Amino acid sequence: MFTAGPKWLGVEPLDARQLVVPLLLLASGWLLWVTAQHIHTLMALTALLPACAGLMWMTALYWRFIRRSEVEDQLHARVIGLAFVIGCLCVTGLMISLALDATDMARAFALSGLWGFVVPVYVSVAHRMIPFFTSSAMPFINARRPFWALGLMLGVACFEVVSVWVELNGPLQGGAAMMWMLLRGTTELAAGLTLLWLAITWGLMQSLKNRLLAMLHLGFMWLGLSLVLGGASQLLGGLQGTPILSLGSLHALTMGCLGSLMLAMVTRVSCGHSGRALVADKLVWSLFCLLQVATVLRIGAAAQSALAGWLLVPAALLWVGIMVLWGTRLASWYGRVRADGRPG
Repeated sequence: MFTAGPKWLGVEPLDARQLVVPLLLLASGWLLWVTAQHIHTLMALTALLPACAGLMWMTALYWRFIRRSEVEDQLHARVIGLAFVIGCLCVTGLMISLALDATDMARAFALSGLWGFVVPVYVSVAHRMIPFFTSSAMPFINARRPFWALGLMLGVACFEVVSVWVELNGPLQGGAAMMWMLLRGTTELAAGLTLLWLAITWGLMQSLKNRLLAMLHLGFMWLGLSLVLGGASQLLGGLQGTPILSLGSLHALTMGCLGSLMLAMVTRVSCGHSGRALVADKLVWSLFCLLQVATVLRIGAAAQSALAGWLLVPAALLWVGIMVLWGTRLASWYGRVRADGRPG
């Protein structure tokens, strides 16, 4: 957002050095958290302090762009700015919950951060950029971005945040449980099918001729699939009184949608800013395909079957291998002179 945001808002971007400290705080905090949460609560709280400080710092810097902007269309930028604020509140709530030893509340804040912060940022960028990238690469496709689609995606994200808190103390009981599962399942299924239709109208099939563009479209398609999977889980679970494969939809969202879009978007931005052609070469495309395999394996591991344990290990190893290879490759580009000889 510190690359695209200033362009959207028509303001001067920050120098990269101004982002170094908040980024280091954010990254180091979450890296420490990954280990600390399994050892001791005090260590986890200590790790969250720099993560929270870094996020708040970057939120303040981002809102400076919005306050300085005079462009008329600020919708996407402001939605993302609001999502940043929600993210700060969720991380703060997570810290307070851990301090009070309220683990269920901590989990609720973590999931609220996913749906209330991360997902709105991703879908807002996808809504603005995927049609733009598609039209640029394939002028014969008129990929519009209707605002009702953005409203639908943000509405679903809000609904999922509400769902987290409705189910805070565990699944509902009796008739209320049946009614809620029917409502949630129907809502998720309808929204998921609509987003799959939108993915097709945005040029999903045509994009397969352009690997980098296809990565964006396929990543977006996972959002619809995750909601369809979640809705089906709720509706089928209503017959048995408990959700089925509820974590499967979560993995489809995080690994499938967010993971794929991250790999595609960061690769595209890195190619552009390092002076390289905006293409996905054999390595990047292979890693992307392996990510799809890892996602399917992880969803399968969430199922209640004898194979679940056998699927989890290869899914984890694939994910680690993909991220290490991809990250190492991009890191070798950063901090070097542009490949095309231009300044930057």
